[in-house]
Amino acid sequence: MKKVEIFTDGACKGNPGPGGWGSILRYKETEKEISGGEANTTNNRMELTAVIKALELLKESCEVVLYTDSQYVANAIKLGWAKKWKANGWMRYKKEKDLNPELWDKLLSLLDKHEVEVIWVKGHAGHPENERCDKLAVQAAEKYM
Repeated sequence: MKKVEIFTDGACKGNPGPGGWGSILRYKETEKEISGGEANTTNNRMELTAVIKALELLKESCEVVLYTDSQYVANAIKLGWAKKWKANGWMRYKKEKDLNPELWDKLLSLLDKHEVEVIWVKGHAGHPENERCDKLAVQAAEKYM
């Protein structure tokens, strides 16, 4: 199984507002940067989209180490929250609907195809790939301003 590193970040100018996402995929010595955005979105949606878009590029099952500065994304995957939300009809708590069920559903199906280890990194703390993903996300968001 190929081992791939994925680094992701999302950004939003206002929340909601214009947003962007950026991802770096690394396989051995090869890196690919991708980014995109939306005119009216949230930071959490952009964080999720960054992960989804990166995983969608993998053409076969891989061992993936996913680096994200989003505790929302990291904890929902690592602690099984997203699977529980799905099992509960996309309810986070008894009276609170999850705001991004279509993105979580897509992400969960992608995660099932790979062996994924999630590593949370502190944002804006000098992590080189996270800083680069942040720049990609901000640049993408600015296209919608």
